[in-house]
Amino acid sequence: MSRRMNIQKTVTIIAASVGFVYICGCQSSGGKTEDREAGKEAAGARVSLDTSGMVLVAGGTFLMGNDEFTDARPVHEVTVSSFYIDRTEVTNAEFARFVEATGYKTVAERPLNPADYPGVPADKLVPGSAVFTPPAHEVSLDNPLQWWTYVPGASWKQPEGPGSNLEGRENHPVVHVCYEDADAYARWAGKRLPTEAEWEWAAQGGQGNRPYYWGEELKPGGKWAGNIFQGAFPHGNSLEDGFAATAPVATFKSNAYGIYDMEGNVWEWCSDFYRPDYFAKSEKVNPGGPGDSFDPDEPGAVKRVQKGGSFLCSDEYCIRYKAGSRGKGEVTSGSNNLGFRCVAAVR
Repeated sequence: MSRRMNIQKTVTIIAASVGFVYICGCQSSGGKTEDREAGKEAAGARVSLDTSGMVLVAGGTFLMGNDEFTDARPVHEVTVSSFYIDRTEVTNAEFARFVEATGYKTVAERPLNPADYPGVPADKLVPGSAVFTPPAHEVSLDNPLQWWTYVPGASWKQPEGPGSNLEGRENHPVVHVCYEDADAYARWAGKRLPTEAEWEWAAQGGQGNRPYYWGEELKPGGKWAGNIFQGAFPHGNSLEDGFAATAPVATFKSNAYGIYDMEGNVWEWCSDFYRPDYFAKSEKVNPGGPGDSFDPDEPGAVKRVQKGGSFLCSDEYCIRYKAGSRGKGEVTSGSNNLGFRCVAAVR
């Protein structure tokens, strides 16, 4: 099956099932005014751009897309200019430095505004996020509620909720970051989030549009080349790649450009709004995505593109870790398989 489940809808249903309504799409307008303003200030309080952990990717022309997926058609020619891109996904340690320097609070940590949830008791409006919680037995793949749980208190520094922490995971990718959080970090670092075209060009590593970013075979040399799900999804992770959840960045071999984890580990935010029909009318040079968002599955939700798949991608459920495919995410939603990396202009 080829499905990318929508975290926003799932978390909404999960929350409703325990007696209250939690809509991630409203969360960014909730919370204290000072929390929202602190986020804006953090984004404006930049540090000097440091490209030591980045790769300079020379511009070029390439084929973008994947005819296997409706929203990644048609495969089309795109030209991008040169840019820098982070070698790895932004780590917990890097995000912690940002938080320490700015006092930033992620959307998942901010109190919810009761005015956005009329009729819902205030004591039920508890900030948190979606956490993958695998069942102990085989379940139908038609109901994501059987492996996603809304966990009050889950955030980037408590990835599984209260009682969990980042000890020993400093070099893992930061998770539970929504688009606003990723954008705030990027601006603080003097960087920005990549366009989908930039991300795709970097992921291909100059090797062309192949089935996988790492090559032609799923397991080159009989070894897993990225952190995805092996075994019976979602209950029977065989852990063949050694990881039940995120892996430390740069655990697997880099591509030809020296960039790591462009396939699997965590989904990565791009700056483009998501529309399934965009590739049919994309600009040919430095495309920046459509002017607005539209997902026919959820017409009222504002979504941005996500790329690369995650540790939960499985040939039994979601194959959108494959080269040229696309993910999508509601902009104020996070989960424990969603992170990001940054790019910067060549000056």
